[in-house]
Amino acid sequence: MVPVMRQGPLQIFSGNSNTALAKEICDCLDKPLGAASVRQFADGEVHLQIQENVRGADVYVIQSTCNPVDKNLLELLLMMDALKRASADRITAVLPYYGYARQDRKDRPRVPISAKLVASLIETAGADRVLALDLHAAPIQGFFDIPVDHLFASPVLVDSIREHPIPNLMVVSPDAGGVERARAFAKRLNAPIAIIDKRREEANVAEVMHVVGDVEGMNCLLVDDIVDTAGSLVKGAEALMAHGALSVSACVTHAVLSGPAIERIQSSRLTDLYITNSIPLRPDAQACDRIKVRSVAPLLAQAIQSIHEETSVSSLFL
Repeated sequence: MVPVMRQGPLQIFSGNSNTALAKEICDCLDKPLGAASVRQFADGEVHLQIQENVRGADVYVIQSTCNPVDKNLLELLLMMDALKRASADRITAVLPYYGYARQDRKDRPRVPISAKLVASLIETAGADRVLALDLHAAPIQGFFDIPVDHLFASPVLVDSIREHPIPNLMVVSPDAGGVERARAFAKRLNAPIAIIDKRREEANVAEVMHVVGDVEGMNCLLVDDIVDTAGSLVKGAEALMAHGALSVSACVTHAVLSGPAIERIQSSRLTDLYITNSIPLRPDAQACDRIKVRSVAPLLAQAIQSIHEETSVSSLFL
C-alpha cells in the first residue's frame, strides 16, 4: 500500500512538564506550539482549555510524566480528553519519559502493575497511538492496545561519545537487565562489554556485588536508561575503579535526579555523565560540570514527521 499523508494538519500541544523540549521539537518541524491554557485552581485541580481549532487535525501531545508525576500525568490525560471532545482526527501521546514504568510487574504480593494502569488511562483519555522514548522495559509496549512507536536515545548519546573518543573503551551494564542496552552501545562503538552484578534490597537502595568482565586498564562507560537517586550509578563507578578501571563515565537517557543525586554525582568517581533532555534538568544540576545534556528534539521531531506522513520510522533505530 502506498503511504498517504493524513488529510488533517499537523498540530503540536504540550502540558507544563517539559515546554522547553516541546518548543525545540516545534522549531525542528517549523511548526508553532499549539495554544493551550493549563493552570491550577486554588484547591489544586487542573484547569485546561485548548485555545485553537483542532477539528480534523493530526495532533501530538508532548508531555513527560516526570516529577510532579501525578500532576503531569493528569495534564496529559485532560489535554487528550479535551482534544478528543474537540474532534481532533488523531491524537498521539508523545512521552519523552514514561512515569511509573519501573512498576511493570507484580514483584511482591498485593501490589498494582502501575505501568499497565497508566497505559489504560492514556488509551481511555483518547490516545490513538503512543510515541515513547527508552521505556524502562520493552514489554510495556504490550500494555497498550494501540500502536506504540518505541524510540531509543542511543543514537544521540553514542554520537556524543564519538565526538569525544575514549581510548581503551569498555561499555558496562549496571545490572543484568541492562545487558541488551549495553550491547547495542558496544556494537555501535566497537567496544567490549562488562556487567555489574548487584542485589537490590529495596527501592532506591542498591548494593554492588562484583564485576563480570575484565575492566583493569580500561576506560569504562556505564549505560543505563534512568538515573534516579544515583546510588546504583555511583556504587557502580566505585566497583569498576576498585577492579582497576582507569576512569568511569556514564550515558543515561532519563535524568530523574531525585533527592541526593546531585551531591552523590559531584562526590563520585564519575568523570562525565551524559544525559538527554527528556526530563527538564533541576536547577541545582545545571551547575554540575560533570553533567552534559544532549537534545532528543531532532529525534522526536523526525519521528513525529514520519508518523504524520505515514512513512517508516525504522531509520531512527539505526
